[in-house]
Amino acid sequence: MLDLVDLLKNNEQSTTQEEKLTSVLFHQSEECKELVEEAFRFEGIVTPAILQNSDDTIRKHVRESTIEIVLVELNMSSDVTADMKRISHLLPNHASVIVIGSEDAISTIRNLKEMGFYYLFWPVSKQELIDFVRNVNDNRTRNSGLGQNRTAKRIAIWGAKGGVGATFLACEIAFELSAKKNSSCLLIDHNYSGGNLDIFLGLSQFEKRPVTPGSMSSSLDLSYATSMTKKVNNMLSVLAIDSDELIEAELKEYSRTLSKELAVQNNFILEDLSSSANSRGDLKYLATACDVLILTLEPTVSSLRDAARVISDLDKHRATVRCIVVLNYTMPEKSATVSTEEIEKYLRQAIDIVCPFEPKLGAMVLEGKHLYQQNYPISQSLNRLTSLLLGQNAPKSKMNIFQRLARKR
Repeated sequence: MLDLVDLLKNNEQSTTQEEKLTSVLFHQSEECKELVEEAFRFEGIVTPAILQNSDDTIRKHVRESTIEIVLVELNMSSDVTADMKRISHLLPNHASVIVIGSEDAISTIRNLKEMGFYYLFWPVSKQELIDFVRNVNDNRTRNSGLGQNRTAKRIAIWGAKGGVGATFLACEIAFELSAKKNSSCLLIDHNYSGGNLDIFLGLSQFEKRPVTPGSMSSSLDLSYATSMTKKVNNMLSVLAIDSDELIEAELKEYSRTLSKELAVQNNFILEDLSSSANSRGDLKYLATACDVLILTLEPTVSSLRDAARVISDLDKHRATVRCIVVLNYTMPEKSATVSTEEIEKYLRQAIDIVCPFEPKLGAMVLEGKHLYQQNYPISQSLNRLTSLLLGQNAPKSKMNIFQRLARKR
């Protein structure tokens, strides 16, 4: 005997297939949450995952590889552009991002467009919301639209001379951005004649990927570029190549070619340009291709002179790169041959971050510990440096006079 209720249920299931669109909404108000849910349900689209808008929530839940569209409500924001700059490193480049806000300004639309985000002005009707979302999704399927503008920020860590700690800084920044800030990172090793990157990363039996002249002529894609990297943690990979047949300049160019493919799936690309790996030819590249240059020096005359040359050369190239000066005490402060005041006067530029001498650094690195996670004065300096990179307010140093005196001995 045919059950009419079962027949109706089966008919309903066969005719009401939801439109598949994997999305998430980070909301600030119940009004926005309800409108988004109702609009999606009415149109037969799978409703987004609904979560409260907070940095911690975004950090924990937005990294799903299946997410296609991220909706961020900022109706309660006093500065939409600033808030999106603050959380942009948390958002995966593979997802299209729609910002919902009530800030009625052309500059807001322009600023968000430059960052690769869509802007939907609130209040909005359900039909306007759905039309906007579908238009964004159509852009995704055609590989067009604003999402194509979102690629990794490039950060170069430049050592003014050998032994100033550029590789150490590159690794600590990479770990803090990936593990603590939940940003996807690629770290590029430009030392093609050895180097200690693997030690600072805590990688055992690490081998660089071999490259031949033939592989350079073959077609490149994201899959191949990814195969040339090694995972350090879920959010951090390292690109390190080597060759018996290619010269250093060719390897460096090939590394950057690979990194262009990998830029679409990372928030940050960090290039370790310690003194043994950098050259004057790199300065032209840094001047225009990088977003941030971390110029690292120690308090010695030779290091200061080399750092001044870098700044001078960047000026000649009319550099657009943002320069952060880091003074790293690789020796006790009493052993310094120049003072911070003399450094700033000679460079004609303020020192942004001072990393105090830490006698336990070497032992901690060999034990596999990371300084940014510790409670040493240098740890606080590393935290402030990472905050500067993200455009966040840098936490103030907690180092007291007794700690400073102890490190001068």
